Amino acid sequence: MTIDSMWAIRLHAFGEPEVLVRERVPRPVPGPGEALVRVHAAGVNPPDWYARRNFDNIPAELRPPLTLPLIPGSDISGTVAATGPGSVRQVGERVHGLVNFPGRGAGYAEYATAPDAHLARLPDALDHPTGAALPMAGLTAYQYLTQLLRPAPGITAVVNGAAGGVGHLALQLLRAGGAGRLIAVASGRHRDFLHELGADRFVDYTAGPVADTVRDADLLLDTVGGPDAHRLLPVLRRGGRVAPVFLGDYRREHATTELGLTFNDRFWQVRSSGEDLTALDALVTAGTVRVAVTAVFPLADAAAAHRRAEQGHLRGKLVLHVAD
Repeated sequence: MTIDSMWAIRLHAFGEPEVLVRERVPRPVPGPGEALVRVHAAGVNPPDWYARRNFDNIPAELRPPLTLPLIPGSDISGTVAATGPGSVRQVGERVHGLVNFPGRGAGYAEYATAPDAHLARLPDALDHPTGAALPMAGLTAYQYLTQLLRPAPGITAVVNGAAGGVGHLALQLLRAGGAGRLIAVASGRHRDFLHELGADRFVDYTAGPVADTVRDADLLLDTVGGPDAHRLLPVLRRGGRVAPVFLGDYRREHATTELGLTFNDRFWQVRSSGEDLTALDALVTAGTVRVAVTAVFPLADAAAAHRRAEQGHLRGKLVLHVAD
């Protein structure tokens, strides 16, 4: 074992969680304007297991090119171990971020490099599991709501998949932004959790069609998508807005021409931003937003974390523990 190597999780072939293997790899070197981060915790996000399967859940023409072997992971929380030329980070500084996204974040490792601009200082009040759980899910919700949707105060909003990583944070950001009525859609086990986060009404999608009980909403924020996404459209009033976070079959022509709905998702993609993450951190430390961590797995058990994630019905986020 040498000081210029590290433990990391890599995949040499696409497939099931078992393709994730722990092995020694060269330690990365920070370039100009970059920091080398000693990773304490890494977030587990849907793009991680999508990449593990070579994005087989999206159309071939939309799949980003991947080169093997690959270290997954874009959410990291840790301490700065070294800096590249021109970096403004300080050795020993606690940082976290959505790093190098979209692209190769390589966060499932003992060390990762990141541009200064992708990192935010981790507030002293937040531990590393929280720091690793927040970036991708939090920035997805924060950037979508504050920079694309900008929903008006007083609206009635439906959040589908409200207990998940993006969903539970979006619900709280909508509340903080002045939404008038929040309707959370999830499985029944999450009822109390979502009421605690500010939902005015909870709808258990396993008990029957959501559209049978919800009508005349102004906004549908759908974090689930998929082939049945169109079944949720009747919850909206004519002129309502659909905000898909993931690909889904919304039967858009019918939705726009017959139902009079609008869609707010064209050309949008969450991006790495230490500045936006700092603003989000302020909401967390103020108690306005709560970050839920479902479970923490050792780095060596990344395959188990992926299996758990793909089972669904998560409350908040999964995190990999890398170092103390």
